[in-house]
Amino acid sequence: MDLIAVRTFVAAVDAGQFQEAAANLSITPQAVSKRIAVLEKDLGVQLFSRTARGARLTIDGQAFVPYARALLQAEERAAASVRPGRRALRIDVIGRRLSLAGLLRDFHRAYPETDLDVVTLFDSDTAIAAVRSGTIDATFRAVTMPGRLLPDGIEATPVFDEPLHLFTGPAHEFAAAPAIAPAQLAGRRIWMPGNMPGTEWAAYYDELAATFGLTIDSVGPNFGIEPLLDTIANSSTLATFVSEQTPLVWPAGHDLRRIPLHDPTPVYPHSLIWRTDNPHPALIALRDHLTSAYPGRPNSGIWTPKWTQHATLPS
Repeated sequence: MDLIAVRTFVAAVDAGQFQEAAANLSITPQAVSKRIAVLEKDLGVQLFSRTARGARLTIDGQAFVPYARALLQAEERAAASVRPGRRALRIDVIGRRLSLAGLLRDFHRAYPETDLDVVTLFDSDTAIAAVRSGTIDATFRAVTMPGRLLPDGIEATPVFDEPLHLFTGPAHEFAAAPAIAPAQLAGRRIWMPGNMPGTEWAAYYDELAATFGLTIDSVGPNFGIEPLLDTIANSSTLATFVSEQTPLVWPAGHDLRRIPLHDPTPVYPHSLIWRTDNPHPALIALRDHLTSAYPGRPNSGIWTPKWTQHATLPS
């Protein structure tokens, strides 16, 4: 169906006569008549009855009016859904219960008029491909994994370095420690069943383990955070890592402990990744908001993999 003809029909209905509709549309009355005739032919009905005194809606025309208006409204919504500055800003976070979701909530509080569409893609490759194709506007990731470089036209900037904590039950050997050094974990087992091979977080923890001599154990099904907390609470040997700002709630009887890591402090490096030619104004606001709040990475006292310094190659 020709939406230009539908728009002309609605203009004629609102104006009450073809001549005024033509003036509103900046076309001739003959063009109005021709467009409506085309629409009538497509529909197989007469929308207006023509008389010497003008044109009046037929019964079919009256029935078609609300649907014609709905068609034009749908057209506008469809265009707005992909129009920069009108559609929601689509941002990927690894998990809605992690600290990155909190960063987006802070941004939304600062810019409440900005519509956000928050999605959760699994791995870095999928997320960067979605940025490149325009499916999403940006993603938060640790960049880049060993042997992988950002494609041409994709940029990343550090926005958040999150310290790690050791997470234990009350019977663990480090449960009462106010803080520990990563080197003290040498030979210990850190259970992380969500560490899927090929993901950027698995690459991060693999290098952490190699640097400090600990063991990352990803054996066993990943049933989610609650079963993980149950297991850690009841073990004297198992521990896991959690990020400092990851919100966790557990039953009081678990008596779980979060122990800061120092000398050095391992930090998980979150970067915002986007396509350089993306014109969405809210993306600019998000980048400015995050980079203005980012204090920069200290030159000493922290640990992060060398590969988190991203690079770009021509495609």
